[in-house]
Amino acid sequence: MMANKKARRRRFGAVRELPSGQWQARYRGPDGVLRPADKTFASKTDAEVWLTRKEAEILDGEWINPEAGKVSFSNYALTWIEERPNLRPKTVQLYRYLLRRHITPLFEAKTVAEIAEAHIRRWRRELLDSQVSAVTTAKAYRLLKAILNTAVDDGIIRRNPCRIKGASLEKSPERPVLAIREVFVLAEVIDPRYSALVLVGTFGSLRWGELAALRRKDIDLAACAIRVERQLTEMPGGGYAYGPPKSDASVRTVSIPSLIMPRIRWHLNHYAGEDADALVFTSPTGRPVRHGNFRRRVWLPALRAAGMPMIHFHDLRHTGNTLSADAGANLRELMERMGHSTTRAALVYLHSTSERQRAIADAVGQAARAALRETKAPQTKQAPSGTKVARHRRRAS
Repeated sequence: MMANKKARRRRFGAVRELPSGQWQARYRGPDGVLRPADKTFASKTDAEVWLTRKEAEILDGEWINPEAGKVSFSNYALTWIEERPNLRPKTVQLYRYLLRRHITPLFEAKTVAEIAEAHIRRWRRELLDSQVSAVTTAKAYRLLKAILNTAVDDGIIRRNPCRIKGASLEKSPERPVLAIREVFVLAEVIDPRYSALVLVGTFGSLRWGELAALRRKDIDLAACAIRVERQLTEMPGGGYAYGPPKSDASVRTVSIPSLIMPRIRWHLNHYAGEDADALVFTSPTGRPVRHGNFRRRVWLPALRAAGMPMIHFHDLRHTGNTLSADAGANLRELMERMGHSTTRAALVYLHSTSERQRAIADAVGQAARAALRETKAPQTKQAPSGTKVARHRRRAS
C-alpha cells in the first residue's frame, strides 16, 4: 500500500495517490516552477489525462501562468485605463465612474482569474434589477469586456468570461424631435444671453462641448457658416479643458440658415468680446458655460416657461439632424454635418415613413410630367383591348 502513495514519475509531470484516495498531479511549467494541479482527481487515469492536456498547452504556446491571474481586478482595471493611449478626458471620466459606481462593487474582492461567466451574468442582472438603465448597463458591460479582453491578450486568462449575447448593445429610447415653432418659442422665453445658443444648437447640429468652445473667429457671418475645431470638456472638481472635437470627422464647417443670422449678430454685439478668440457663449460672469449650472439655472426654467416637457439640451441637436434629413440630406451630407466618421448614427435619421414615401412618389411624378412637357412626348395611353390586338395581327398577316 505504501508504494501506492509514492509519486508515479512520467516523461512529463508526476502523479501520486493521496491518503484520501484522491490523486494529485504536478508538473514543471515553462518558467521552471513545479506546480500542482488546482484540483485532485478520482483516479490515476484522470490525473494523467490532465497532465497530458497541460503538456499540450505548453507545446502549443497556450499555457497560462496560474499566478498571473491572481492580480486584483480593481488594480488591473485602473491600470488598464491609465495605459490606454489617447483617451479623451471625458472618456476617462466616464470609465472611472462606471468602474467606481457599477463594476468594482461586485468584483473588487476578486482576482482577474476568479471572474467567471456566472459572476458576469449575476452582476448584469443585479444592475438591471436595481433600476440602472439599459444604456448604462450596456456601457458598463462593454468596459468590463474590454478590460478582460486585454487580460486575455496579456496571458492572464484563457478566454473572456463576458459572453452574454447582445449585452453590449445600447437600445436608447427614441429622443423627442421639437417642432420648428417650439424651437423658436424656447429661444424667445429663455434668458436672452442664451437665445442664440438654442438656435445654433438646433440648426447647426452642434454638440454641447462644441458650442461651449466656440470663439468669435469660428463664425463666418458673411458665409453663414461655423467652423468647429475644438470642444470644451468639464473636469471633475470644477476645472475644464479645451481639446480637439470627438473625432477627426468632428472637425468641420457647418452651414447654418440665414434665417437665424440676425439673432447671432445681435448676440455677438451684446454678449461676446471683441477679440477673435473671445468665447461666443459665456456665463453672466464671462466664464465658460458649465452644463450642470446651465441646465439648473437656465434650461429647466425656460422649459417650464415654454410649457414644454423636461427634454434634454442634446435633443436640439437631434432635432437639427432630423430637419436636415427631412430636407433631403443624403447619408454623406448628414455624416459631415453631424461630425461622424461612421454611418451608424446618420442612418438613424434616414428612416422612411409612409408620408415620406408618398412625398417621394409625388416628386418623381412631378418630375416625369415636367420632362414630358419639355419633350412634348405623348402621354401614356390606355392599354389596347384584346380585340384590337387580334385585328392588328390579322392585318399584319
